[in-house]
Amino acid sequence: MTEQLAILGGPRTNTRDWPIWPRPAAGALKALDDVLHSGRWAVSGPYREQEAYERRFARAFADYAGARHCVPTASGTASLMVALEACGVGAGDEVIIPGISWAANVSTVVGVNAVPVFVDIDPDTYCLDPVAVEAAVTSRTKAIVVVHLYSALADLRALRAVADKHGLALIEDAAQAHGAVYRGRGIGTWGEVGAFSMQHSKLLTAGEGGAAITNDPELARRMELLRADGRAFAPSTPGYGEMELVNTAELMGSNRCLSEFQAAVLLEQLDSLDAENRTRARNAARLDALLTELGHRPQQTSEGTDRRSYYAYCVALDPEVTERVELRVIAGALTAELGFPIKPPYPPLYRTPLYGPRTRPRFAISEEHLARIDRREVDLPVTERTQRTVLNFHHAALLADPEQIESIAAAVAKVTANLSALSS
Repeated sequence: MTEQLAILGGPRTNTRDWPIWPRPAAGALKALDDVLHSGRWAVSGPYREQEAYERRFARAFADYAGARHCVPTASGTASLMVALEACGVGAGDEVIIPGISWAANVSTVVGVNAVPVFVDIDPDTYCLDPVAVEAAVTSRTKAIVVVHLYSALADLRALRAVADKHGLALIEDAAQAHGAVYRGRGIGTWGEVGAFSMQHSKLLTAGEGGAAITNDPELARRMELLRADGRAFAPSTPGYGEMELVNTAELMGSNRCLSEFQAAVLLEQLDSLDAENRTRARNAARLDALLTELGHRPQQTSEGTDRRSYYAYCVALDPEVTERVELRVIAGALTAELGFPIKPPYPPLYRTPLYGPRTRPRFAISEEHLARIDRREVDLPVTERTQRTVLNFHHAALLADPEQIESIAAAVAKVTANLSALSS
């Protein structure tokens, strides 16, 4: 006789607390205090004869990622916006994006008046399928935005080849892949630009924030201007109380700058990233083995991945399980067993409630343009199947001790052994 499920009043598989995220690095408080009393809380503030934390973080993160240039931004969304515009994407251009990701991947495309083209994903990695990308290229295509989703890296070698063949910009959305490495190079350096998010849930976070990295000095200059209202850092050190950002006549931009508080926190948090990533990877490997023994399939990554980063842990359940009970019901039962949220993946981008260009008058350039960007009739079979069969949870749980990690597999075993109770 199987044990009663927690969601139906039975005992929980796990009764312990899980790690809380974010957690501050040892020097974060001191760095915040330094900014608080520095007289400069933003790069747009007057120079105080101390290098801005924003510039220190930019240099440190570029070194960490293996890039020549880093432009910090206010958010991951801002980093995608400046990346698209710096690469020349504009009105009417087509941008290929995956069928599944966070809503910012489509909102940023329409935000620069371009047209999103949704493409299906690889069934094992849930990242862009290079064959599907090749088939989607038209004379209007300007860029490919590849997302390294959850814990997987996309097939960058194949996508780079498609981009080069057709003269397209390749932009890497690495918001969930801080510290990952593909074929000897840091993620974000395979594309013209790598865009990162430092939002609350991310592996490297200051609550909000972002960064765009590149090896191209011209792209770096354009992104610097785009994120600071067309201003750039002065070529020489300013005097005390003078402005370090100076007006240029090169390019109109917007204010998408990272604050000094955020930059200071990120600089400290960066020191903890590799150690935390190693813990997550070690626990994920153990969970992979346990869930595979139960007949499920953990998310795979592309050949050539040297190091993964686990923003979320994903597993495709045995098809016989999801054919009997709806995925959201299973997710609810696992959440009750474990005491932290287990969820289906993001909804398909073309159907997410967060994407509704007709709700924003700014996109009503013409009815023809609205019809091109509002593509809810799209049907991508692998994307749809992923939505029905895959579960995921946040990386904080992977910072727990091995006993708790084993409780995750135990909960999956318990729930899948009690499907009849859930279906009734």
